[in-house]
Amino acid sequence: MGIINVNDIRKNTKLLIDSQAYVVVDVDHVKPGKGSAFARAKVKSLRSGAVLEKTYKAGDKVETAETQERKMQFLYRDGDGFHFMDQQSYEQIQISPEVVGDAANYLPDNTDVSVLFHGDEVLGVELPNFVIVDIVDCDPGFKGDTVSGGKPAKCSTGCVVSVPFHLNVGDKIMVDTRSGAYLKKM
Repeated sequence: MGIINVNDIRKNTKLLIDSQAYVVVDVDHVKPGKGSAFARAKVKSLRSGAVLEKTYKAGDKVETAETQERKMQFLYRDGDGFHFMDQQSYEQIQISPEVVGDAANYLPDNTDVSVLFHGDEVLGVELPNFVIVDIVDCDPGFKGDTVSGGKPAKCSTGCVVSVPFHLNVGDKIMVDTRSGAYLKKM
């Protein structure tokens, strides 16, 4: 855990507040005409996602949170949670569905992800920008369906994506994990 000056707080700096890790979402360094300078920071909890506003006086010292990002491979999910393997040490860990969150909808087996740790605690899972999934359920397409728009398709990971009319069950598609949008047929 390092100590930094308030003037060194920037966006994406990770801070330790009340023994919890937070990331700075936005910071505004203010130098009023009267009075002393201060920094107003909007911070987001890496554990719960709660957002706080913190104000620090110029010259204050703040503690940084030591976080570590490890490359891991998603192996499988079961009733207890999601199982990942560290690609360096081959150590396997289980992560609860609450921590994985919405990423579970875009998590095919054997996907490489980044897992964020604070000490031994898992804070979150960061997906690659694009994943390839199979369509497992959708209405059949008909020749000549070229009208703009699309139809909902349920994918092998559980997500529902709007796809063009010509795609059918069994097709592999690329999905943007940031927006949940269909990109192309594979």
